[in-house]
Amino acid sequence: MSSPKQFRLPDVGEGLTEAEIITWRVKPGDTVKVNDIVVEIETAKSLVELPSPYAGTVTDLLVGEGETVLVGTPIITVSDGLADSPTDSPVETPPEEGAVEPGLIGGPAPGGRTSVLVGYGPKSTEAKRRPRKAAAVPTGVSPATAQRGLQAAFSTAADPPRPELDLEQAEPAMPQVGHVSARRSPVGAPLAKPPIRKLAKDLGVDLGSVRASGAGGIVTRADVEAHAGDGRPARTASSGETRVPVKGVRKMTAQAMVASAFTAPHVTEWVTIDATRTMRLVERLKGDREFADVKVSPLLVVAKAVCLAVRRTPEVNASWDDAAQEIVLKHDVNLGIAAATPRGLVVPNVKGADQMTLPELAWALGALSETAREGRTQPEQMAGGTFTITNVGVFGVDAGTPILNPGETGILALGAITRRPWVVGNKIRPRWVTTLALSFDHRVVDGAQGSRFLADVARLVNDPAQALLH
Repeated sequence: MSSPKQFRLPDVGEGLTEAEIITWRVKPGDTVKVNDIVVEIETAKSLVELPSPYAGTVTDLLVGEGETVLVGTPIITVSDGLADSPTDSPVETPPEEGAVEPGLIGGPAPGGRTSVLVGYGPKSTEAKRRPRKAAAVPTGVSPATAQRGLQAAFSTAADPPRPELDLEQAEPAMPQVGHVSARRSPVGAPLAKPPIRKLAKDLGVDLGSVRASGAGGIVTRADVEAHAGDGRPARTASSGETRVPVKGVRKMTAQAMVASAFTAPHVTEWVTIDATRTMRLVERLKGDREFADVKVSPLLVVAKAVCLAVRRTPEVNASWDDAAQEIVLKHDVNLGIAAATPRGLVVPNVKGADQMTLPELAWALGALSETAREGRTQPEQMAGGTFTITNVGVFGVDAGTPILNPGETGILALGAITRRPWVVGNKIRPRWVTTLALSFDHRVVDGAQGSRFLADVARLVNDPAQALLH
């Protein structure tokens, strides 16, 4: 057998530095093809499925579920199943010129390059194996002991094939042999299905501390819920406190909000309006065949109002270029919708929202929300936003002072729409009332521009028929 190939955690985009291993889709002994999904990771922005760049047999999972590793860290090894030439040398013999290394997509590309895994960039060198480096022997350890250690840590042609994972008896952690430090095998971790692992993560429960009641020692949903008690992380008896690691989406959000709050001078303005006509329009649209099988809500009307109001005040759909000391006006409205998910706050955006009809916008918002709820929002769906709406009203909140999404100039908070007494003409009547709050970057938008934009949105929500004038 040839030596296993190591698949290292790649940068899946936008300068990723680390990611958490969420779910392995394979186990040692499984056969994989090029581009088969082998693992699901959580980056600072989203869940991403990684395909294998190699074809062959999985020999080892080097990182356990729940561990956070840096980009470039080996996470899985795959053996291509081809026999090496007999040799005692620790350096492999390069293949003949023109030969294709098994497991890579395609073969030699024009210019002597090799096509590799889509999304991770082409190699600029010819397709040939990298020579193995002989391991250094530390002082005090005999070459024979070091050799035995290496043989214990890495599979060779003489090793018997590894058996399939037996869920009823977890494989013990590999002991340290010689000077090689062995990783704890992920199969030694608590046994639980991916949905149960996600539930435990959402509730802040350490699976290692949960008493398993399932067959073969598998942790069940009931086990996790019973351990969590009321759904909150369990108290630490010794200290009377619970510490929750900040990583993934929450870590990214925290860094972005601090940078935004202390970089862009925020100004927030409010307006409280009668939204009764919008509520009536929403009810009519729900029965329209153009909106069949799609959610229609006041957020849809507000989103359309924002796109129309941008036409009169394009400065709110812009960004500040500090290096060039320029205001960059965006020609398209990539409308972001802040979404609260179990993984934290994400802000995916609808590209070209201002060019969409109302039914098209409804479909786009529905797809965006569904993807966010499932935790499947991809980095490209959150990149390039130009203006954001945050619907705090779904939590029963009347208003707030939202912080700008980094790189944007405006964000609008939609408050709860509730029945209140309202003066109509000379009489007090019950009406649907809401509050809109606009935060903007005062370097780009002055008070008059911000007020005009907010007033335009308010007028359209108060009377959607005003859209005919835009």
